[in-house]
Amino acid sequence: MALIEDFEKLDIRVGRIFEVYDFPEAKKPAYKLTIDFGPEIGMKRSSVQIVARYTKEELAGKLVLGVVNFPVRRIGSFESEVLTLGVPDFDGKVILVSPDSPDAIVGGKLF
Repeated sequence: MALIEDFEKLDIRVGRIFEVYDFPEAKKPAYKLTIDFGPEIGMKRSSVQIVARYTKEELAGKLVLGVVNFPVRRIGSFESEVLTLGVPDFDGKVILVSPDSPDAIVGGKLF
């Protein structure tokens, strides 16, 4: 069983997708994202397997939630610095987790 102290170790922040690139060398279809997590965290990169559900144009400017204090994960030649959070739809495609209001503060911490 997880304790509240375990949850408190995670640093989950609101970010705004700044740039989206194709990631053709990934094993599964993916994008490379640059996400702005505000002045305290800054810009971070993430690889996400969301090509089946989102276009690059839909993603630009979108607010998302990401874990910003995990170790860097190498995916091929790309270093993914944050875990962008998502949940599955009925077909197993990833739906990004995002605030339900555009008023969420970029860099705001989930609590």
